[in-house]
Amino acid sequence: MKRFRLLLPFFVLMMVGCAKQPAAVERPSFSGDSAYAYVARQMAFGPRVPNSQAHLDCAVWLIQQLRSCSAEVDLQKGTVTNYAGRDQQVMNIIAHFPSRTAKTPAPILLCAHYDTRPWCDEEELYEDRAYNVPGANDGASGVGVLLEVARQLSMDSTHQSIDIVFFDCEDMGTPRSYTGIQRENTWCLGSQLFATHNVTKYRYGILLDMVGSPDAIFPREYYSIQYAENYQELIWRAARKLGYSRYFVDNTAYPIMDDHYYLNLVGIPCVDIIHYDAKTATGFASWWHTREDDMRNISTATLQAVGEVVMEVVK
Repeated sequence: MKRFRLLLPFFVLMMVGCAKQPAAVERPSFSGDSAYAYVARQMAFGPRVPNSQAHLDCAVWLIQQLRSCSAEVDLQKGTVTNYAGRDQQVMNIIAHFPSRTAKTPAPILLCAHYDTRPWCDEEELYEDRAYNVPGANDGASGVGVLLEVARQLSMDSTHQSIDIVFFDCEDMGTPRSYTGIQRENTWCLGSQLFATHNVTKYRYGILLDMVGSPDAIFPREYYSIQYAENYQELIWRAARKLGYSRYFVDNTAYPIMDDHYYLNLVGIPCVDIIHYDAKTATGFASWWHTREDDMRNISTATLQAVGEVVMEVVK
């Protein structure tokens, strides 16, 4: 017994040393710093309000960035009816990253909107509501992540066939100050145009909207559950694997009218990754659709988390 007691600590140390250690998680390649820089560059153009010079300049820059990543880029131009019953020009930017190794049944769709809202509807002072929304989180964040995804795809010879689409005129919905005829379907004009020409072309889609906030919460949005639950689970499983469950929570969000809705209607199962918090009055951040939607509300860590999850799913 005496010898056993003397040797016991040694055996305990041996057992601890031989215990199986958890395997390190292999993380996909993605740079949150690069995504942040892409967001900042969009902001340098100013608010990207449709029909403005900033909007056109940003669109040209986006096309250049995508082509520099070896993408085949198409422009989808069209005219749709806006909230006031007038013609609205739309220009969607579509980048193709075909698989270099094998043919796949259909590409995966990754998308975000690149326009910004012309009105700060949520400003407390009425006179401030005429300002354009800067659009750091609401617009630029999703685009910034996908530009970095595009950069990573350009360095990967084994990726699946993927299309990255930047939708126009997502944020042109009826302003609160408008007193005329209230029309339906005034939001997400670019994705409505896109959906009419791309019925069931894609295996599934992932939409990124407002994905840069430091305190971002991405619940399971209702339409995503209704139309694309299996793919939503695929995304949330990837988030758990990578340790990002604090962002990708298991709460269910109310139905959100976003670009993914119109894709789902035409048979493209699409999941919306969107910051939504039921504890706020609007369901969104306090600076949503205000003049404060600027770079102060963009976190490299959040962009990193979202980018890694997207890369993990599509790799």
